[in-house]
Amino acid sequence: MAPRIHGSSSGPDIGAGVQEIFKAVYGGGVPREVLELVHLRASQINGCSACTDAGATSAAEAGVSTEKLLTLAAWYEDPRFDDAERAALALTEAMTRLADRPGAVTDEIWAEAAEHYDERQLGALVLMVAITNFFNRINTAFRVPAGTRWG
Repeated sequence: MAPRIHGSSSGPDIGAGVQEIFKAVYGGGVPREVLELVHLRASQINGCSACTDAGATSAAEAGVSTEKLLTLAAWYEDPRFDDAERAALALTEAMTRLADRPGAVTDEIWAEAAEHYDERQLGALVLMVAITNFFNRINTAFRVPAGTRWG
């Protein structure tokens, strides 16, 4: 049985809590295009088809070019990504690939991100990566298919 997203009389309103996190993420001063790239890249790494599908749509709606969407998996080799996007994507990959190496979010990765984003923006980026990884794990466990939309 899948967990209820909306609260019931016997439990917390999970949906309200999630909405507050997204409110903080999108109110954190990071350009929406960057947040959508971060979400999509983490979802690609985790193999979450539902979030990858929805993330590509959201990124396109936010103004991310088709070329960037098609080359996101190889962002580090694509000159269309600017330094701020690269810093956000490096942080995303480090946070998402924690099991790949100890100390994945190195001082160098954090310092590079801090050159492009202030403390509030860094908090928003970290929250976006964390909530994306959270939902990727839930969606893959419950085999949520691509094309699913949440209201």
